[in-house]
Amino acid sequence: MSLPDKPFVSVLTPVYNGEAYLAECIESVLAQTYGNFEYIIVNNRSEDRTLEIALSYAKKDSRIRVHNNKDFVPVIDNHNIAFRLISPSAKYCKVVSGDDYLLPECLAKMVEFAESNPSVGIVGSYQLSGDEVRWQGFKYPQSVFSGMEICRQIFLGNDKDFGFGSPTSLMYRADLVRGSEAFYPNDSPHADTSACFEHLRNHFFGFVYQVLSYERIHEATQTSESKHLERYLSAVLNDLLHYGPFYLDEREFKQQLERLLKFYHRYLAVDYFVGFKGEEYWNYHKGRLAELGYPLSRLALCKAAVIAILEEMLNPQQAVRKLRLRLFPRSRKPTADASVSAPVSGRTSGPSDAGISASVISSTGAVAARHSLKEAETLCAVERAVSSTPTARVTSSSGRLG
Repeated sequence: MSLPDKPFVSVLTPVYNGEAYLAECIESVLAQTYGNFEYIIVNNRSEDRTLEIALSYAKKDSRIRVHNNKDFVPVIDNHNIAFRLISPSAKYCKVVSGDDYLLPECLAKMVEFAESNPSVGIVGSYQLSGDEVRWQGFKYPQSVFSGMEICRQIFLGNDKDFGFGSPTSLMYRADLVRGSEAFYPNDSPHADTSACFEHLRNHFFGFVYQVLSYERIHEATQTSESKHLERYLSAVLNDLLHYGPFYLDEREFKQQLERLLKFYHRYLAVDYFVGFKGEEYWNYHKGRLAELGYPLSRLALCKAAVIAILEEMLNPQQAVRKLRLRLFPRSRKPTADASVSAPVSGRTSGPSDAGISASVISSTGAVAARHSLKEAETLCAVERAVSSTPTARVTSSSGRLG
């Protein structure tokens, strides 16, 4: 098939302060074995050499277009600006975060799969994240899933390795992107997951059993920012409330909502009594829970703590082990990044820790969710320790519930 006959792909990189890795990202796109694409880089008022680097590559390759935002915008807005810039002739849309990169066959393999499966609206694949291969929960040889099937499995399943993927590991049909003013439908930092739930109502999901992209994780990424505030919890609750009634029956939805709220309160109870978190953390969760229709109260935290303490009394040795892990968590091997920092506008993943299923956490596209799972396992231990601490009492102070 000659180049003009091949489907046209719009590749997007929304980026903020990405000078450290942007060149590597751009080089990976230009090194694709599939050549019929345009590459749009959306600079979100970066304060480093991001714009200079992007423009230098645009001078050398006519497939590259650089858009420089007039004003700084939030991370999700920057992605939606990029989505609105795709070519009218594009059949597919591929995002690559400015600190990630694509393997040479990424576009070729994804386009080939999508062309062979016209019912598929979103295509995912294995992804190398640091030194781990993600999304290994898919079972070969099945490679095409109805939207109902995969979304139900994510809401109800218990496999942290099964999920949609991150923006860099996914490719979308361009018609889906053009179908709404804001392809990422909310301002959650994990709106990429919400977009999958939204658009798989009427489309299938496909998976390529090959590592086609690399995700770089470190403290400046949106994933790490989400981990700091544990934004995955509210993101999962938001998606369950918004999309759960479509994919789940009434009994399933009620059960998952009760489990998630119980887990959410239990998780927050630890930090409330032990005092691990500061004002920003508490303001975020109080605000988000109120916004979602489930205001946080001291009574709910006390109830969650008492239940957890009673449960942990049945296994004190395990509680001690979990407490040690919670206080001294094992961190992932650090890797570098610079395209997104607070305020961020590069990646949105984060995937995203909650009690309804480990797979929901994974689907938010976030490597940090794996670390959150370890923290979740140690939750009861901290609560048990609190029960024997004389100073563990409900008080009102700065950075906590007033």
